[in-house]
Amino acid sequence: MTVLDFVLPAELEAHDPPEARGLTRDGVRLLVGRAGSGAVAHHRFADLPDLLEPGDVLVVNTSATMPAAVRVPGSELSVHFSTELPDGQWLVELRRGLAQYSAARSGDVLALPGGATVTLTAPYSRGRLWHALIDADGPVPAYLGRHGQPIRYGYVPRPWPLSSYQTVFGTEPGSAEMPSAARPFTHELVTRLVSAGVLVVPVLLHTGVASPEAHERPYPERFAVSEHTARVVNQATGRIIAVGTTAVRALESAVRPDGTVAATAGWTDLIITPERGVRVVDGLLTGLHEPRASHLDMLAAICGTDLLDRCYTAAVGAGYLWHEFGDLNLLLP
Repeated sequence: MTVLDFVLPAELEAHDPPEARGLTRDGVRLLVGRAGSGAVAHHRFADLPDLLEPGDVLVVNTSATMPAAVRVPGSELSVHFSTELPDGQWLVELRRGLAQYSAARSGDVLALPGGATVTLTAPYSRGRLWHALIDADGPVPAYLGRHGQPIRYGYVPRPWPLSSYQTVFGTEPGSAEMPSAARPFTHELVTRLVSAGVLVVPVLLHTGVASPEAHERPYPERFAVSEHTARVVNQATGRIIAVGTTAVRALESAVRPDGTVAATAGWTDLIITPERGVRVVDGLLTGLHEPRASHLDMLAAICGTDLLDRCYTAAVGAGYLWHEFGDLNLLLP
């Protein structure tokens, strides 16, 4: 197995939330890899307070998940609303059922429930994502709240309510897909972390659709890092551990040339690779990513390819579960 190309057995795809499998949210498994020693250890997510140290800083994404899939009446098509762009257009993806739809053309107008329309203006990437003008009654997130459903893919055979796709940190709707690394956190677990001396600080990054078939590089996404978070990170005595690749992207997008973090807001098109490296983040709590997924480059930048290979070999061998309802991987320096 290599870092970017390995075989993911179908039985290792998480089809349902852990609560439907008889587990609590924090009852999922947690694979811990330590870059210094190369050691890999098996835990439950509820063990996290015992695996971190006083003074460590957890950086969490406060973006909440939108019900970003809207059916096109009278057809098998759905529009997945991905990302609002600076010019007011949106990136959207079309799906037929649970599969990609590639027959769309520039100028196509799709009529949606509630009198809304989506006009495709230009392809963005490989014909999958489209620039689109949205004509809806009010802001798009509010429209989606009235007419949308959570995005799901073929490995999730039945629909689940939007609450299944939210994290305890989500306060501002804007993500097309759940920032899923934070899903296992509970209010009780956060209390245990804070009581153990771990600091928890917010960033915001509204993540777009990341269809499992595509493995595309990230595209511009809206983000914000507050003065408070910048100050805590700059003054930290412990490790900076990002919760999810979205938190890494937000925080690393706010780094000044001198290596400190500044309060920043806007759109980021930052791509993190082993060649670019990371400047602030020391560790990462993340889900398990599909073969050839571009996110694996970011993971390798944080922990190195050798440890990443060890972790994924161990995860496959021990039957860990993938995707947003699956198990977690903690990569420590």
